[in-house]
Amino acid sequence: MTKKSIIVRENKKKNLENKYYLTYSILKNQIKKNKLLKSKRINKIKNKLKTLPRNSLAVRLQKRCLITGRSRSYYRDFGQSRHSLYKNFNLCLLPGTKKSNW
Repeated sequence: MTKKSIIVRENKKKNLENKYYLTYSILKNQIKKNKLLKSKRINKIKNKLKTLPRNSLAVRLQKRCLITGRSRSYYRDFGQSRHSLYKNFNLCLLPGTKKSNW
């Protein structure tokens, strides 16, 4: 199980990302529109982007297992790590999966 401090940190990042999502997307769209215009305007917009907190970007979020909270070997299709995936697979809790031997 993941430490509670790490889970709290990830939740803070999610909250920051939700808070600044609109401002970030608006500024990025302004840069795309003004790409052909003067570079002074683009520099002002980029400076505004720099003032946003680092953890407000979606890239900074770590995908975690829903059951164990493990961040490594995460399968997006199931939302689980390989340990819990294998365990649930053997208990026949995952629909549409088959064990194959050859």
